[in-house]
Amino acid sequence: MIFLHNHKSLKITGKETQKDFGSQMVTDVRVSLPTKVVDHYENPRNVGSLDKTSKNVGTGLVGAPACGDVMKLQIQVDEKGKIVDARFKTFGCGSAIASSSLATEWVKGKTVEEALTIKNTDIAKELCLPPVKLHCSMLAEDAIKAALADYKLKQEPKKGEAEKK
Repeated sequence: MIFLHNHKSLKITGKETQKDFGSQMVTDVRVSLPTKVVDHYENPRNVGSLDKTSKNVGTGLVGAPACGDVMKLQIQVDEKGKIVDARFKTFGCGSAIASSSLATEWVKGKTVEEALTIKNTDIAKELCLPPVKLHCSMLAEDAIKAALADYKLKQEPKKGEAEKK
């Protein structure tokens, strides 16, 4: 059986069915997701990949073993330190996909330092995520931080290059 905790952004739509799978009975409860989650899930923004070998691209790959969600978020930064593009690929639930999609929208146009200020609580609030889905917004924040860290690492001179100058 599926048990849902009462939360203002979740509501049962009235359709409940039970299916018998041998020794297990499964109850299918239709849940209405917050509108913004559905929008980002059905119309995800910035899906795809950037060239991970490029010096101006940072890649963050994070996952939540408990639920199986995996999120790859990439940023492309111009010579002035502004994020000019962002892409994602996510394997996970609708809330994970929505969190990734929103994260790419929010980082675009920000500087690297400004992007570091994006918090999972802001993502969760914007998407009206229920408590059981907060880990999705945490993954998105972690993916942003990982992509920024990868970008910054690529900006450091390599050992051989620093000695040549």
